[in-house]
Amino acid sequence: MKKIILHTVLILIAVVTLIPFLWMISASFMLDGHASVFPPRFLPDQFTLVQYERLFERLSIARNFFNSLVLSILVTFISLTFNSMAGYAFAKYKFKGKDKLFNLLISSMIIPAQVTMLPLFLMLKWMGFINTYMAIIIPGLANIFGIFLIRQYCFSIPDSLIEAARIDGADDFLIYRKIILPLLTPVLATLAIFTFLGTWNDFLWPLIVMTDDSMYTLPVALANLMLEHAKDPELMMAGSVVTILPVIIVFLALQKYYLKGIMMGSVKE
Repeated sequence: MKKIILHTVLILIAVVTLIPFLWMISASFMLDGHASVFPPRFLPDQFTLVQYERLFERLSIARNFFNSLVLSILVTFISLTFNSMAGYAFAKYKFKGKDKLFNLLISSMIIPAQVTMLPLFLMLKWMGFINTYMAIIIPGLANIFGIFLIRQYCFSIPDSLIEAARIDGADDFLIYRKIILPLLTPVLATLAIFTFLGTWNDFLWPLIVMTDDSMYTLPVALANLMLEHAKDPELMMAGSVVTILPVIIVFLALQKYYLKGIMMGSVKE
């Protein structure tokens, strides 16, 4: 009886959570004005792709979609590279001031991101990167949380494995590339999802550093679209579907590694 009650409650919660999401998808295939009625319709009277045609043909949202996709992939790949190197170094290498440097990095996490936006903007302006893609890529080169997460995971890697590779003649980079990276797959997949989501959904920073409409990322372009077409909920829902689709694909593709990453350490071997 307890299991039946628990599963019933979980199913109800899942249904309530999914209803707005399903309505958003359905509304994106409706004709103008059909999503504004009450009670709301959960199925369109006539399926149409006119809202998506308006997005990509008349409103040129494809350029903004491309900007977000390329930037999210680049930032994720570069961030994982630097974070994995730094996390591995903090876990397995011994050098003077290592603990103090790491504690300094961790302590900087208490500073709100909004506080650092102004000095970061001025630095990028001095380097001439404002209104360029580098203004988004450079701040995402490394992440303190990512370094911490990988460092903690690296502690589970036996030192004897690394020492055996060194005895066999492998240099540091070969050990990192051939041994460490494959072992870091679960935590890297978890961090990749967080990084991709953070970059893809970021609204405030691209709005600050980008001044050209063609350089806008998808969340910024969608916000401008809402101001111009506030009375077109069907068009807004189509834009929302386009925004969340890559996120769902990334999560489903890395779901197996993500679940393994968040459960690491829960089972003692």
